[in-house]
Order: sequence, then structure tokens, then C-alpha cells
Amino acid sequence: MSFNLYKPTESSVDRNRTNIGEKNMGIKVAVSGVGNCASSIIQGVEYYGKLDTTESIPGIMRPVLDKYTIGDIEFVAAFDVNRDKVGKDLADAIFAEPNNTWKISDVAPKGVVVQKGPVLDGIGKELKNKIIVDDGQKPVDVAQVLRDSGAEMLINYLPVGSKEATIFYTEQCLEAGCAFVNAIPEFIASEESWSNRFKEKGLPIAGDDIKSQIGATIIHRVLADLILKRGAIIDESYQLNIGGNTDFLNMLESERLTSKRISKTEAVTSLIPYKVPIRVGPSDYVEFLGDQKICYINIGGRKFGNAPFKIDLKLSVEDSPDSAGVMIDVIRSVKIALDRGISGPLESISSYFFKHPPKQFPDSVCYNKVEDFISGKLDR
Repeated sequence: MSFNLYKPTESSVDRNRTNIGEKNMGIKVAVSGVGNCASSIIQGVEYYGKLDTTESIPGIMRPVLDKYTIGDIEFVAAFDVNRDKVGKDLADAIFAEPNNTWKISDVAPKGVVVQKGPVLDGIGKELKNKIIVDDGQKPVDVAQVLRDSGAEMLINYLPVGSKEATIFYTEQCLEAGCAFVNAIPEFIASEESWSNRFKEKGLPIAGDDIKSQIGATIIHRVLADLILKRGAIIDESYQLNIGGNTDFLNMLESERLTSKRISKTEAVTSLIPYKVPIRVGPSDYVEFLGDQKICYINIGGRKFGNAPFKIDLKLSVEDSPDSAGVMIDVIRSVKIALDRGISGPLESISSYFFKHPPKQFPDSVCYNKVEDFISGKLDR
């Protein structure tokens, strides 16, 4: 097998040569919500963790980030409410229905049992038809489980629209002394009040709403940025998405979509220095698509001499693995923050890896900020 898709910078090579061979204690991670996204990243860590990450690896942005490889990530706790997942080893739960994501790898037993969390607003009207809640036991003391497991951070993978449940897990992290990574579009890391509480506790926080590796938002942003840099004008744009996983089923409930539409829309409009009619967001659930997401992006505008142009683009991806590769870098970046005693909102990491960060920047600027954070030139 030949790996030639990633070229480390000279500085990263030097750092890696210094640190490769050092025995890392692992990065202990907990997850709330054992759905497709959790399944993809757990499978991915199992698969990539067995490869020689001193070499370039297709599909991975940074095989080694500071001194941490993908194999250093260890999942130590998990929470869900699905009767078919609670009580199972995490390695089995990630393949339980209604999970339907692309299979990356078999996963060896983890010795980590999925524990019952509170339902709160985590299961919407549409998901009730797919997920049977485990009523056989009471929710566990999440903060205590985080402490007992040694979890250093919790990744929030709850369904879109789970505002109360997201706040609950955020509070549990603060109580347990655990960093928080918010992968969904409920605004926590981007809210100053929450960020200040994590800073006061000496804990880092990253979010909100994870970007995909090759996804609708990043492509829409890059196209908008390219058009503006070429001196053209954007007059209107839309981005419509359809898919067949439980995320799209859940988003048929329009009341759960408010923050999702804001997050995806602001990720694009933040780059455009004038007001533009734009519509961004999920459009429909098509069950037979499974975890495949299809996106349609349209941009209309004017170039030299007011001559019109039109861009119509169709993107088709396996949805959940698309965010897992990004989350692998987020986890290791948060671990660096913990190592360095950095607390509060990780603005550089959040701006590059999330749709609704505390501060928005063009992606080229974000990329450089991440590199500066990894190298120690930036402290957040």
C-alpha cells in the first residue's frame, strides 16, 4: 500500500521525530450519543490506529498531531438511551440499528459498556418511530461516570435539536472536570457565558457543529471565497441537502432545525461582506439513501461587465465518516490544550473544524491558526 496524500511541513516532521517513540498515556474520550458519527470515529480509530502513522495516510489530514497519533485515542465511556445500545459493549453498540453508516473496520471489544443517559429532549417526534428508549433502568450519574472512567473530554453527538440534553451534558463536564467538544448545532462553545464557565474551571471547550472533511459547508465556503477573491459578485445562493440516516429523519421536525439553519447559513454568509439572499439547510429524508448525503449547491452572480454566471454543483458523500476524520484532529487538539493548561474557548481549532465557532475566519486563515496552535505560537 502506498501512502502519498499528505506532506507534513518541515516543522511538523521535526516535532514528530522528537516525539515519536515517546510513550503516550492515551487520550481518554467519552461520547454522548452512540449514533452513526460515533460509530464512524470509533471504527476509524480502530482501523487507522493499526497503521504506521509516521507515514502519510490517505483520508487523514494529520497522521501525527504534535506527539499524538490516531492510535492514542481511547474511548472510555459512552451514553445513550436506545434499548438496543444501552448495556452493550461499545464495540457492539456502534453497529446496532438504526445505525447504518459505511463500515470501515471490525472493532474489538472495548470493555466499555454503553450507559443510560437522560432522555430529556434528545428523542424527537420522528425518532420515536425508530428508537425504543430503554426504560429498564434509571439514568446513571454522568459526572461520576466521567470521573471514574478518567475521561479527559466528552464529545457531544446527540441528535440535532437536543438543547436541554446538550446543556445537561455540558453541566456534567463542568462538574466532572472534563473538556467538552460540541459536535452538534446547539450553541455552547460559541456562547460567551458557557465559554467563561469552562475558563473559570480551567477546562478547554471546542465547537459548535462539526464541519465535514469534504462536505457541503466547506465546499460552499470555498466557492464563495473564490468568487469574491476573483472580484465577482454573489447575488444569490442556496444549499439543499437530503439523506437517509436518522439525522435527516430527525430533522423532518422543523422545530428542531432553528440552530442548524443558523449554523450552516452563518458559515457561508460570514465570508460575504454584503447581504445576499441565501437558503441553506436540510431539505428531506430519503430512507433508501442510508448514510449517503446528497447536496445541491447553487450560486448565481455577476462578473466583469455585469455578465451573469451560474454554478450548479452536486455532492454525494457518506455522511458520518465525513466528520469523523475531522473529529480525530479535534480530539488531539483538545488534548494539546489540556497538556498546556489552556482553558476556555479554543478559537483557532473551533474556527477551522466547526461551522459555528466563537469567531469566524476564512478557511485559509483558520488553517494557519490551527498550525500555529499546534506549534505553540497561539495559545488558543
